[in-house]
Amino acid sequence: MTPHHPNGGESRLERGRRALADIDGEAGAKVIDALADIAPDFATYLFEFPFGDIYSRPGLDLRAREIATIAALTALGNATPQLKVHIEAGLNVGLTRAEITEVIIQMAVYAGFPAALNGLFACKEVFAHRFPAAAECGAA
Repeated sequence: MTPHHPNGGESRLERGRRALADIDGEAGAKVIDALADIAPDFATYLFEFPFGDIYSRPGLDLRAREIATIAALTALGNATPQLKVHIEAGLNVGLTRAEITEVIIQMAVYAGFPAALNGLFACKEVFAHRFPAAAECGAA
């Protein structure tokens, strides 16, 4: 019996590889590459579950998924490297710097000022790297 693949016969791994490349681009590739010498199987898990299964679901577009992810990672307060990857991903899927900044500021209400401050500093680093001429969070 052939397993059912809801996305046109594409496997979870194939779907996940495509989604990771589309969403996270270079930042996602760096995460996968960093796992090669310590836990290459974990890279497969990342492709299959978060990107092959969850990000590929209908119901939310990629912008909404990245807003939720940026908010959650900011609220966690202990996931700065992952937050930076998803700030990049948010930009890749069409979020503006102002929208990303507002999502992080919103987290001050629910996760506290320290989490929001850490998120804003991560935001500033990503923006400085991505937009060297206009590094301020929220800049147009």
